Amino acid sequence: MSSTIRTTRFSVLDRSRTRQGHPQADALRDTVALARHAERLGYHRFWVSEHHSVPGVAGSAPTVLAAAVAAATSVIRVGTGGVMLPNHRPLVVAEQFGVLESLFPGRIDMGLGRSVGFTGGIRRALGTDKDAADGFGAQLAELTGYFTGTQRSHPQVHAWPAEGLRVPAFVLATGAGAQPAAEAGLALVIGDVRGRQRMREAIEGYRAAFRPSALWDRPYVVVSGTVAVAGSAGEARRLLLPEARALAHSRTHGVFPPLRPAAEAEAAAEAMPERERGFYDAALRGQLYGTEDEVADALGTLIEDSAADEVLVTTSTYERGPLLESYERLARVAGLAGAAGPAADLR
Repeated sequence: MSSTIRTTRFSVLDRSRTRQGHPQADALRDTVALARHAERLGYHRFWVSEHHSVPGVAGSAPTVLAAAVAAATSVIRVGTGGVMLPNHRPLVVAEQFGVLESLFPGRIDMGLGRSVGFTGGIRRALGTDKDAADGFGAQLAELTGYFTGTQRSHPQVHAWPAEGLRVPAFVLATGAGAQPAAEAGLALVIGDVRGRQRMREAIEGYRAAFRPSALWDRPYVVVSGTVAVAGSAGEARRLLLPEARALAHSRTHGVFPPLRPAAEAEAAAEAMPERERGFYDAALRGQLYGTEDEVADALGTLIEDSAADEVLVTTSTYERGPLLESYERLARVAGLAGAAGPAADLR
């Protein structure tokens, strides 16, 4: 096992995935329950996501959900992965995080993304367009300026109670998206969905171009990805099947559906048209899964390749029990303080 694993922070991103046969409210309650358990296990952060008009995801209001998570926990850092800044006015985002930090001082993270709604109808409903991400750098500058009191886009406007507070800011990026994080002097969250080599190049570019800011005085890299751990590689792979099926369905039908059991995903895969099966197989490639020893080796390589400061894990599956067990096993791999504690029933 690589020694770097035991000196690297591990955190959780939960996307509040809905499950077939369960009301959407269950997904939100599941997120809060998982946050409590992640805290007991010793994970560093717990983040929630933002999606709009997606039947498979209940998390549409990340700052509201982050408030519920923070209220239900006591020490774990809580944040967003992320608030999609093109969908919001920077002033309102600053005010929301100012309120969160005021209520839960020293525990709030501000994870920010540049994505917009994935259909024209959603973008129109949000009051934005597909080119809105082009102004992401300016939005970042305005948003962070509300915290430091240096924003000049709107003279005499203050984002109370945010002004003067220090809320760590992170930029969610893939590939070229690392550049705005470097220019703004913010932490970088990046996955290797486009390949390990591209991820390394983006991280190297980020570190080289990083400009210290009031929020971060040095580059900080968080590598994000799916990790599934079980008693065997086959069991771990089964955890990934519901999400892979949902992703393949979304790519071929235009709708990201609720998760279904792994057995249904296996049966459906056998009957998938060639194009859909290609997306299904692609969704399973590049994921980290296996036994504790196998995942430890893979994570060690990932951390050494990226020199990451932190690993952010996001794993979704239908069965809550095996998902909980996966996070418990990963906590043991990472040597987290609460890894030997009693399990909770999240089913």
